[in-house]
This record gives sequence, structure tokens and C-alpha cells, in this order.
Amino acid sequence: MGAGKTTVGALLAERWGVDARDTDADVERLEGRTISDIFVESGEAHFRALEHKAVAEALAAHPGVLALGGGAVLDPGTRELLAGHTVVFLRVGLSDAVKRVGLGSARPLLLGNVRGRIKALLDERTPIYESLATLVVDTDGRTPDEVADEIVEALS
Repeated sequence: MGAGKTTVGALLAERWGVDARDTDADVERLEGRTISDIFVESGEAHFRALEHKAVAEALAAHPGVLALGGGAVLDPGTRELLAGHTVVFLRVGLSDAVKRVGLGSARPLLLGNVRGRIKALLDERTPIYESLATLVVDTDGRTPDEVADEIVEALS
């Protein structure tokens, strides 16, 4: 959350001459409602099922750069789907994540103490992200272009 997945993904796609795709956008398009609305109206479990389906479909059909929602890898089935794919973990620290997301965030998983929730999510998810990553890139204090440059260089 706040690492720049969608922004950096679009930059990478442009540089490599391929399409960019975001599974969160796929879920919203297919459901006809925002992720926040899905969480509120149907619950997190329903959203996670939709997210898994979106990731599976995108990995099977999309030849370009794919940005996954931050919680997608919590699903063991999704982690299995990522095996054999190049996975880049855009690591963001707590301070930068809070600055990028904002304390007035409307993100469903951040209700209440935004800073505390972001810290808890980072603590919970970082070991999973690191275990799946082909490449780990730190994003703190860097522009999306700088992050994309590092990825292009590392994967070329």
C-alpha cells in the first residue's frame, strides 16, 4: 500500500513496449463498484475471492506488466500462481507509506488508526512479499522513474 505498484507498473510497461494491467482495477471493472464498496457491502472474503480470480485470469492471459493489490499474496492459491513468474516487491517503509496513502485515507483496511494499521499490514505482509520476490526494490525517498530505472536495469 503506497509503494507505487500501479504507477511503476505503467512506467515499466511503457519502457518495455507492453501493456500494463492492475488487478484491483480489474475487480472494480468486473464488479461495477469500488473496492471500498465491495469491502463494505460484501466483505473482505468476497473481495479476496474476486481478487484471486482476477490474478489467475491476468496471469493466464496478460503478457505485460501486472500490478497486484497489496493483499493478493495473502491467498496461498495466489502465491502458487505466482511461482515461475518474475515478481518485483516494491518495498516501502512506514513513513513513506503514510505520506503516500495519507492519514485521511478511504482505504477499507485502514479504518481507525491509519498509521497503526499500515504498520500492522507491513509487518504481516513483508515476509510474504520477500519470500515471493525475484527482485526487491526499495522505494523510500525515490521517484517512480528512479524505481522503474532500477527494475529495468536489474531485469535486463
